[in-house]
Amino acid sequence: MNATAAQLTAPPEARSFPRLAVVRQRFPASPRIDVTRTITDQLAPIASGLRPGARVAVGVGSRGIANLQAIVRAVLEVLRKAGAAPFILPAMGSHGGGTAEGQTALLADYGVTEAALGVPIRAAMDVEAIGELPDAHPIVCSAEALRADAVLVINRIKPHTDFGGRLGSGLLKMLVVGLGKRVGAANFHAASAALGYERELRAAASVVANRLPVLAGVAIVEDQRHQTARIEVVQPEELTEREEALCAEAARLMPRLPFAEVDLLIVDRMGKNISGTGMDPAVIGRMIHGYSLAGDAERRHPHVWRLFVRDLTPESHGNAIGLGLADFTTTRLVQAMDRGVTVTNSLTALSLQGAKVPIYFDTDREAIAAALGSLGRTDTSTTRVVRIADTLSVETLLASEALLAEMRGNSDLEVLSQAQPLVFDAGGNLPPLAESILGR
Repeated sequence: MNATAAQLTAPPEARSFPRLAVVRQRFPASPRIDVTRTITDQLAPIASGLRPGARVAVGVGSRGIANLQAIVRAVLEVLRKAGAAPFILPAMGSHGGGTAEGQTALLADYGVTEAALGVPIRAAMDVEAIGELPDAHPIVCSAEALRADAVLVINRIKPHTDFGGRLGSGLLKMLVVGLGKRVGAANFHAASAALGYERELRAAASVVANRLPVLAGVAIVEDQRHQTARIEVVQPEELTEREEALCAEAARLMPRLPFAEVDLLIVDRMGKNISGTGMDPAVIGRMIHGYSLAGDAERRHPHVWRLFVRDLTPESHGNAIGLGLADFTTTRLVQAMDRGVTVTNSLTALSLQGAKVPIYFDTDREAIAAALGSLGRTDTSTTRVVRIADTLSVETLLASEALLAEMRGNSDLEVLSQAQPLVFDAGGNLPPLAESILGR
């Protein structure tokens, strides 16, 4: 039956929105890990070789890692019991606007402060040249790290948001990019853009590891619930080998959307504490260096036709890199964006797509209506819509009735409520996802 002229010209608000139900993915139970005991048992034998009073730089990054403060505290306690004098060294490249103050503020959001942990934070951005890659890009390293008697880095291991391969984001990247500060991060990204991420990471990490007095790395793997699944203290000579194995394990444990194709994905919040690209490409199916929707020969999983992101996390301190992966957003998110901080991160990482600002509206209702209307459907009530809190939190989500039909027979998914209409507050915005789930 052909649509009438009135149907084709009706404003998006006049179209019916899909009804959504609460859906839970059945993830395996998270393991129970005694953080303090695990780190003490593995690190104490290594730290016992430190001389009394040795200055140990403990590199900590800008990611929202589960149990981060507890992990850092346990590391510091082992080092102090060994007679060393540890200090915190922000190891996050250009994050925090590429300033010492900005990087110290990022650590504070995760409870990593001088007051809480009883050690100084040395956040100076000074670097020194320590070598160069075969393509003549200089390799630099934090001057504070170079002056230390020993260096230990703490980081989560996971596939990189920008590149594939056996290595991703982890200990090696923290040595090269994190401890390289803003200059080192820019040099590395320029080199990897031309010659390949993994090749440059291996080459640069070898130079840094040979130049720095690396004591160990503390590798963290998280599960689908963003909970600590493994903590492993890795000795310098095993960094590459163990990181490859742990990266493969992390890839198997990563949370993902359970649907191959989504018409509209609503993401409540994005931010640097959630992913290096604000929203994890493995979840949204879009890469930070660009994507194409219609006619894309390489359709990634999932294939998301329209993406609406609602808010920026306070922990991002205005860094909205990754916003360009969305098609629609809100005025409030755009206003929360710190242009200088975002541009610094974008240009350093050569992720220009990530700093672009999508179409934005004053209210969630307007943005959702526009997103649904842009699909070109006369009946938007049957569209495949998913709503998630963020790309770290996909165990419980909202899914439209069209997707519920696709779920039949899938034992990994459980429908927890009947489908109900979207509810907006008096200002035209969605209530927090937790409230929407509890109310169903």
